[in-house]
Amino acid sequence: MVGVLSAQRWLGGTAVRANDRARARRAGARRGIAPEARIYENILETVGDTPVIKINRLAPEGVEMYVKAEYFNPLSSVKDRLAVAVITDAERRGLLKPGDTVVEATSGNTGIAVAMACAQRGYRCVICMAEPFSVERRKIMRMLGAKVIVTPKAGKGTGMVAKAEELAAKHGWFLCRQFENEANPAYHASTTGPEIVRDFAGKKLDYFVTGYGTGGTFQGVSRVLRESRPDTKIVLLEPEAAALVSSGIKTERKDTGAPAGSHPAFAAHPVQGWTPDFIPLVLENGLNMNLYDELVKIEGGDAVQTAQALARNEGIFTGISGGATFAGALTVAKKAPKGSVILAMLPDTSERYMSTPLYETIDAEMNDEELEIAKSTPSFQLIPGQDPTLLVQ
Repeated sequence: MVGVLSAQRWLGGTAVRANDRARARRAGARRGIAPEARIYENILETVGDTPVIKINRLAPEGVEMYVKAEYFNPLSSVKDRLAVAVITDAERRGLLKPGDTVVEATSGNTGIAVAMACAQRGYRCVICMAEPFSVERRKIMRMLGAKVIVTPKAGKGTGMVAKAEELAAKHGWFLCRQFENEANPAYHASTTGPEIVRDFAGKKLDYFVTGYGTGGTFQGVSRVLRESRPDTKIVLLEPEAAALVSSGIKTERKDTGAPAGSHPAFAAHPVQGWTPDFIPLVLENGLNMNLYDELVKIEGGDAVQTAQALARNEGIFTGISGGATFAGALTVAKKAPKGSVILAMLPDTSERYMSTPLYETIDAEMNDEELEIAKSTPSFQLIPGQDPTLLVQ
């Protein structure tokens, strides 16, 4: 908590004020009042205070479902919070000074967020990312000025972590250690969790559903809910193909808390960012606090289909991890008592998954139905195998 409060002080207190103003603007907009003008001092001030959105068409009858859309953060993922937490905490503790280099291992979203924070604060940034993760993530990080070191697929998540540790040791760079850094869950305990409590004030909240990733969101939010909303059941999710927590097998650790090797229960899965091939220390600490009531495994195919369903039925544009989380929420909804209220976390945006299975069935060219629509009027037709038609006289 100290690191988080220091982060807010580093922002001159404006992080808190920015969130207050954002809430006032949204409330005013709902009442038809012109929003208050606001100029932000830097991009980091816009992190957090993401909206809770009601699900209207996909929720089963008799159950209210909501999502907290973390893609409203400036770089479109929940990891923007982690980056602010870790970087500002390091500054407070004197571990970062102007001109330093920050290095981290990531499946992408944390790297993008750290690259954003480094660009704003003037640090050099090096990201280690395993080969299978989507190429658009590499491009976004490079767009933000980061250097991206791609590690071999066979090394899995532990390989990219080991590479980041090796680079930090050799060059004296600051290593974020998102999987072990307690500034990560502390920030969620002081921002994400209180936002949920505020938004559900005076309203039921029967279930909170989330995947784990580093465990930061799970641990930080769940600590707050256990204290403020003890009747809320916390449902933790993990991939069916990589059910590390369900296995009951612990991750062997180095003295730093980093993984000493790959977890035996891990297998490749499509839910990027949800589960590396080890149990992060932040997650393990949350598990040891008994912060969840139920553990549910999610099939990769269900994650993809549910993300597509959210886009097509609700206009909610989330990635595979968001689809997986909402698939878990739907599983909870099927057996929840009538009148239950369920909140699911949506970690990021669908645009981060263009080169993944999420978009395999999404064509860039017109399909037969679209071609028939195009041919239904005579002008401006672009039909394969035919000369383009412009205006028809």
